[in-house]
Amino acid sequence: MDYLLTEQQTMIRDLARKIAKEKIAPIAAKYDETEEFAWEIVKVLVDSDLFGVYIPEAYGGLGGGIVDMCLVAEELSKACGGIALGFAGTGLGTFPIILYGSEEQKKKYLPQIAKGKVAAFCITEAEAGSDAGGIKTTAKKDGDYYILNGTKQWITNAGEAEIYTVIAMTDKTKGARGASAFIVEKGTKGVDFGAKEKKLGIRASATREVIFTDCKIPKANLISKEGMGFIVAMKTFDNSRPGVAAQALGIAQGALDHAVGYARKRVQFGQPISSFQAIQHMMADMATQIEAARALVYATARMVDSGAKNVAKESAMAKMFASDVAMKVTVDAVQIFGGYGYMRDYPIEKYMRDAKITQIYEGTNQIQRNVIAANLIKENLKSE
Repeated sequence: MDYLLTEQQTMIRDLARKIAKEKIAPIAAKYDETEEFAWEIVKVLVDSDLFGVYIPEAYGGLGGGIVDMCLVAEELSKACGGIALGFAGTGLGTFPIILYGSEEQKKKYLPQIAKGKVAAFCITEAEAGSDAGGIKTTAKKDGDYYILNGTKQWITNAGEAEIYTVIAMTDKTKGARGASAFIVEKGTKGVDFGAKEKKLGIRASATREVIFTDCKIPKANLISKEGMGFIVAMKTFDNSRPGVAAQALGIAQGALDHAVGYARKRVQFGQPISSFQAIQHMMADMATQIEAARALVYATARMVDSGAKNVAKESAMAKMFASDVAMKVTVDAVQIFGGYGYMRDYPIEKYMRDAKITQIYEGTNQIQRNVIAANLIKENLKSE
């Protein structure tokens, strides 16, 4: 379908597609096995000016918006959802600075990220997943500094990233209103990392604990002001969830492409299995679901780029729908491959493993449904 992309967006999409096909696809299986972080792809993206596609031109980026970020995430994820996370996870860590950072913070950190410094976002803890209000990491004011203590869990890009945006409690007595957001640099005394997690999928993505022990950071690293932490986090998710949706979309499209190619070549009963109506109907449903997801993701990304004040419902819809589609499509793709689909000699089982996390991180799909319903109820009350 024609989504009326600008000339620059078309060029960005085509360049990302070329990188995915020529650079990522040939190494995806290797990185899935070794579970290493694909620094070589980060370098390719930096050299191609795509790593900071969503960063304003004034700070060294291409000046694109969420649509541009989604286009890159989708194309890279067609080849490998895990490797694509080096890019997408950096976007998540960068949005708090773009949205709420001071001019000094933007000038200091955004050009570094555009040039290839990986970023990460730290909110999740062992007892604070869906219940983000339950975080226990603290940041205590000490003169011109804050002292951070606590452990963040399952942090994408952890250990590889140089720049971390962190949500910590500055006043526990205020509940969610007592959370604040900070920028912490790797190498700061008191910042350590846990062992790399062994995961079902997205194995080329680094996932670790980030541990703060009497970590002293200057007050200049406070994003916005004290008490803004959860607003920063929620607005960040409103901007980043279309990116997760685009990752899911890319994984689904990549799986369908493999499934159609395999069905054309796999012969049973003397003919390609693509000639069987049962297989044709599966592929037709997969393609339709993917296109519906793409329309929703792009429309939501455009809504965010337009400056709409409240996009929580639409961002949640895009993330939820696209990730559910990715899971269904990848399961069906494995089915089309049959026994070969279950074997690691073929690429398709990896797509199914990679798809699952998109239903879980940046808010489970059950939480997304809560967000959607809550906004529906608010909208209905306002209409009375």
